[in-house]
Amino acid sequence: MMRLAKWTNRRAGLVPAVLLGLGALPGLAGAKQGNEAQIAAQGEDAAPYMREDVAAFLEARKARPMPALTRETLAAIHAMGPAAAAAMGSSDLPVGEMAVQRELTMPGPGGEMRLKLFDTRAQRGPGPVFVFYHGGGYVLGSIESHAGLAAEIARQLDLPVISVEYRLAPENPWPAAVDDGVAAARWIADNGAALGLGITGLVLGGDSAGGNLTLTTAAALRDDPASVPVVMQVPIYPATDFAQSYPSQALFAEGYGLDAASTELMTRHYAADPQDPRASPLLDDLAGLPPTVLVTASLDPLRDQGRAYAAKLVAAGVPTAFYEARGLIHGFSSYRKAIPSAQDDTIAYLRLARTMLDMPEGQ
Repeated sequence: MMRLAKWTNRRAGLVPAVLLGLGALPGLAGAKQGNEAQIAAQGEDAAPYMREDVAAFLEARKARPMPALTRETLAAIHAMGPAAAAAMGSSDLPVGEMAVQRELTMPGPGGEMRLKLFDTRAQRGPGPVFVFYHGGGYVLGSIESHAGLAAEIARQLDLPVISVEYRLAPENPWPAAVDDGVAAARWIADNGAALGLGITGLVLGGDSAGGNLTLTTAAALRDDPASVPVVMQVPIYPATDFAQSYPSQALFAEGYGLDAASTELMTRHYAADPQDPRASPLLDDLAGLPPTVLVTASLDPLRDQGRAYAAKLVAAGVPTAFYEARGLIHGFSSYRKAIPSAQDDTIAYLRLARTMLDMPEGQ
């Protein structure tokens, strides 16, 4: 599936000219939901390729459907606390062996915020730290629900990972999560000593809603830098554009794990301004953003948003690598227990990120 990116010399240095299997990206930026001609142009089959373990996972979900994410349902889930809510239906691998798992707090825009440090090393020299934002559609998810993925990132990148507990909607609508995401990155950059780390740079990353927060935080720190630079961003199947619809949203609207009805409710609860780049980072000027590894899944309603964002990064001259997991669905990196093949793809894109981090500056 993977092809190494080709690099071409430009006036400003070396930037990627060809990505990993990007395919037909240029025409996606103006795609509209339900446009049959554009869907046909994508070359999608009536029954696109799906892995056997994905099909089994989705079949099991049908037998135990999730309740509608109404305000009442979310209030009950939030009242349980993050640890209890995470234990209800975890489909991910456990954290595994870590030398450090340390909880701490920081002052945030809306009050005290929780953080958790994951590290495979008890001691390490100066270097970057990975700031992780969990997924959950801005209404669900926590440090606990995504602890397995945060730990895997720490293992594969050999970096300390700090997972961020940001405020959730509907109790805290947009831009609360965005404000928390930026505040956490700035606080971490300023407080290496309190964390026991010599922080030289930030790697920002997260999945789904956390991928969106990755992109909005990276843009905020480009425009108003933190005390250490952002050296990379790793958005994993991110939401990038609330302002328009894309063919993949129609193709995978039902039966692929992230149904349109649930997405509509989460979007309503989040209550973002779709025209604001702090909600729709694809609408922003992307020049000057850090090197990026962007991940999508081929059966994800958000797939085309991710593709379009990757294409715009390349056009803006941002060093970019793109990884699309064929036959997988949205959320696959937090379903690795239930979908065993997803572990291989998670390791693959994290190794790609490690390779980009190891490249000499300017390449």
